[in-house]
Amino acid sequence: MSETTKILTIVEPDSHPQEVVRRATWLAGLYDCEIELLWCDPTISPLGESLFLGNEASEIKDRIRAAQNEILDDLAAIARDAGVAVSVSILDKRPIADGILDTTIEMRPRFVVKGVEYHSVAERSILVDTDWQLLRNCVYPLWLVKPHEMHENLRIVASVDPTHSHDKPASLDQVIVDVAKDFANRGSGDVHLLHTYDRLLGVGNEATFTFKPIILPVEELDKKIQKEHRDQLDALANTNNIDSKHVHQLPGKTSDILPAFVRSQGMDLVVMGAIARWGIKRAIIGSTTERVLDMLPCDVLIARISHADIDGESLISSGTLPDSD
Repeated sequence: MSETTKILTIVEPDSHPQEVVRRATWLAGLYDCEIELLWCDPTISPLGESLFLGNEASEIKDRIRAAQNEILDDLAAIARDAGVAVSVSILDKRPIADGILDTTIEMRPRFVVKGVEYHSVAERSILVDTDWQLLRNCVYPLWLVKPHEMHENLRIVASVDPTHSHDKPASLDQVIVDVAKDFANRGSGDVHLLHTYDRLLGVGNEATFTFKPIILPVEELDKKIQKEHRDQLDALANTNNIDSKHVHQLPGKTSDILPAFVRSQGMDLVVMGAIARWGIKRAIIGSTTERVLDMLPCDVLIARISHADIDGESLISSGTLPDSD
């Protein structure tokens, strides 16, 4: 089997597993892939590690495993009934994120599909939650599923930053747009570009107040900034033949604007970008994605570009991974 013909589908009992499998099944149909259902539930790990619980612990472990297999079989039926080939496996390893990442290295999947839940401030601050670890370290396209109905004609928003004001390479925007367009073409949908930018007015007014009697040309500078951002956004749209009606530039922080835009426009999917880094820098990802994930009502796809590709080499966009040695 080739390296991009499987979709690794992470199944967790508390993360709407049926919705996750349905989304993976839909993706498998679009990309002619098979599905690997990976049940991630470390419930029985302590039983296996114990040296003192004896036969009683072994019996409990066997019962839990049987129940897990039964649930997996029911979930696999969703894919089989749709004509999609599916295999199943169970991951007991802890931390779960490490086990998932090890599986991706072995499988080299086309996508990794996982359900997401709300994350508390504590989870976000200590950075131990599985979702955050996958956001940082999974080098394959990561599709995060939220329970919602998708339109027959997909509504996709590509969140871009054509001015690269947040230290992102220019090629990352093109990867984001390419991925969004590919889904739109395969799934019969429309791509919208959204770019947010920080206005100078608030900063300028504060500076004017601080340094009186100096008068700063805040409004003029703000208009120039707006135009510079718009020109580059329009250039990206024109290069990709995206209708001007689907190109949106809004002032404000992405973490505030993007969720509101998605809700008002009824979007089905947000495509965002991340840089897959190796070594010490591997754990770095834009904080905007982390801040906005909980607030988005729809699915999120993290499109990847490798750290080595910032200079314009091969891109990670649809599951293509460079050699990791």
